[in-house]
Amino acid sequence: MSQENDLLKNKYSITALFYDILDYPWERQYRQWRPELLKDVRGKVLEAGVGTGRNLKYYLPDVQLTGIDLSPTMLNRAEKRAKDARCKVTLKQEDATLLSSIPSNHFDWIFSTFICCVMPDQLQPLAIQQFSRVLKPGGRFRLLEMIYSKNLKVRKKQERFAPFVEKVYGARFDRNTLHYIQNSENLKVSTTSFLKDDVYLLIDGVCEKTTINLSGLKDREDSM
Repeated sequence: MSQENDLLKNKYSITALFYDILDYPWERQYRQWRPELLKDVRGKVLEAGVGTGRNLKYYLPDVQLTGIDLSPTMLNRAEKRAKDARCKVTLKQEDATLLSSIPSNHFDWIFSTFICCVMPDQLQPLAIQQFSRVLKPGGRFRLLEMIYSKNLKVRKKQERFAPFVEKVYGARFDRNTLHYIQNSENLKVSTTSFLKDDVYLLIDGVCEKTTINLSGLKDREDSM
């Protein structure tokens, strides 16, 4: 684990104890978005940064969900919410920049809310590379992130909150997540949109990699 992730894990060992209380003012908005964001998410799904499990009850019954988080304390909170989920849920402590317990070409979907704005810029390409690895060819991803507004009034409000947001959540509004995804070899952005103002950025896309069937290749070689 990198030093940055180690610091983030330690931060959330404390923040997790108060996370739902601290997040309540924003959650009043987020809970209106969650059903819509998850209405077409199906199959084998990875939720990266599952947190305290706020999304869990909105997944469709036919989903096979793996939720990961860096913080075991956050996962303890998510375990309680997993009992109310309509789908099968497996929760794991995992570093999104490694995904060491996840096989390649495994998931139909990756879904995430605010993981990349918490992740330092130097680690984001590593996480995006892992997302590419564990998605099946044709698999889809949907990431919700926060960025600085170009509206001066909104921007000033964000700047007032920025020190608190970084201290408590480790999050920043100046991450370059979209840029890193656009530079990915295999992940292709399909659409971008804003859920509110020009702050809550929704990134949808698909994994366009191809895989080589090694067993099939060997069979062809043996027949030559």
